[in-house]
Amino acid sequence: MAHEYGLKIKPIQWDNGVVRWIDVSRLPWEEVWRETRSVERLARAIESMEIRGAPAIGVAAALGIAMAAYNSNASSLEELRRTVLNAAERLRRTRPTAYNLFWAIDRMLGILGRDAAGPEEMVDMLVEEALRIMREDIETNMRMGRIGAELIEDGDIVLTHCNTGALATAGYGTALGVIRAAWSEGKHIQVIATETRPLLQGARLTVWELVKEGIPVRLITDSMAGYVMSKNMVSKVLVGADRILVTGHVANKIGTYMLAVLAERHRIPFYVVAPTSTIDPSGDPGSMVIEERSPDEVRTILGRMLITVPEVEVYNPAFDITPPELITGIITEKGVAKPPYTESLRRLMGKDS
Repeated sequence: MAHEYGLKIKPIQWDNGVVRWIDVSRLPWEEVWRETRSVERLARAIESMEIRGAPAIGVAAALGIAMAAYNSNASSLEELRRTVLNAAERLRRTRPTAYNLFWAIDRMLGILGRDAAGPEEMVDMLVEEALRIMREDIETNMRMGRIGAELIEDGDIVLTHCNTGALATAGYGTALGVIRAAWSEGKHIQVIATETRPLLQGARLTVWELVKEGIPVRLITDSMAGYVMSKNMVSKVLVGADRILVTGHVANKIGTYMLAVLAERHRIPFYVVAPTSTIDPSGDPGSMVIEERSPDEVRTILGRMLITVPEVEVYNPAFDITPPELITGIITEKGVAKPPYTESLRRLMGKDS
């Protein structure tokens, strides 16, 4: 599939009942590939952020369910369904905020309602659906890239947060996919990447991807964003999303809300880039679950060096919520949604406002 789409990085792979992934927690120091036939091992990879990024988590969950079915040796459809439901239940408990996870699991479970002559046919159907979800992710991101690239002008300096590239998807990228598409069109652009504390996805992953592709990038600490905007060093801000409500509220990596406030203060366009599979049609801002992670992620640098008093109390939400009034547009594979988002997002999803 990597060759089929001309991808340089394909971080999640399927090989006859085995799921393989590049362990992004080891980048940029070493490229380590993991593989498993175990749903529990795959779930722990998602929880520990060996696999991260909302689209990548969704693809991994789909492949995980297919893997459970493929390796089940079930003698009946009922036994196979129990295996699949148990796998889905475990994967649902990995990370609570990324909507793509639940979207992909529900889509896989929808296959169980179809007619099948026996467990073998059902396994084939589940594997086919998981691979379709993976292909669609790449194709969707490439379409988003082309659509978003129309908003990028020659000479732009684009600030981006966290990692929204190939490593966060099945192989192309959301916000970083737009940057990649604009660059491939010959636009002379530069990127400013925030380091993205506490796990440094910008410093470790975004910079790694951009350097690998020869796209000019400059790294800053998170707290420098306001200063570089005030110095007219930023033309546009592009971020991804882990969950988008039809109201236009966006849950994304912690620090996104701060960037949106700063962008509004400096009149810089602020765009969110995400597939429609990230849009939660039923949620409301008050009910959105924001994942809180281990205090040691903040007390240390990647668990390697203590940077504070060991017993200090820590608050470590992994995401924040950016309200719609701070967002210039939401770039999807079906077009760019503009305010009012309750109308434009529903229209993109094919629903009445």
